[in-house]
Amino acid sequence: MIMIVELFFAFIATVGFGIIINIPHRALVAAGLIGTVAWLIYWAIVNMKLGLALSNLTAAVVIGILSDVAARKMKMPMLIFNIPSLVPLVPGGQAYQMVRNIALGNVAQGVHFLTQVIEITGSIAIGFLLAELLNKLWKKLKAKKASG
Repeated sequence: MIMIVELFFAFIATVGFGIIINIPHRALVAAGLIGTVAWLIYWAIVNMKLGLALSNLTAAVVIGILSDVAARKMKMPMLIFNIPSLVPLVPGGQAYQMVRNIALGNVAQGVHFLTQVIEITGSIAIGFLLAELLNKLWKKLKAKKASG
């Protein structure tokens, strides 16, 4: 039951942010579904105790691949799907705890949360890079298969 609620709120957060940044209305549901699938993958990997880095990296790769597919199908830029779908993965809680702990004088705990923020954001960036590489590889393989 908790998972269904989390998936629902991942969809709402993605669509809500899409509305805030004014993406086309016809792209909202697709972006919401991409964000929801990414959250599901993130949640599954975190619950397998495989770490924050791998869970965010994998979810970002999924966002990148699904955004490319949606962009081609809907004839829209990939960023329209990438940016809102990323919202459920943003390490806002860790960033808040980092600033809070440093402000309260708990520097060691603040540095711990800073490390998590860097780990998560780095994983997301590398995940998007990997997704782009996989998308280009897929397109090359398709082109090679069509010509040969």
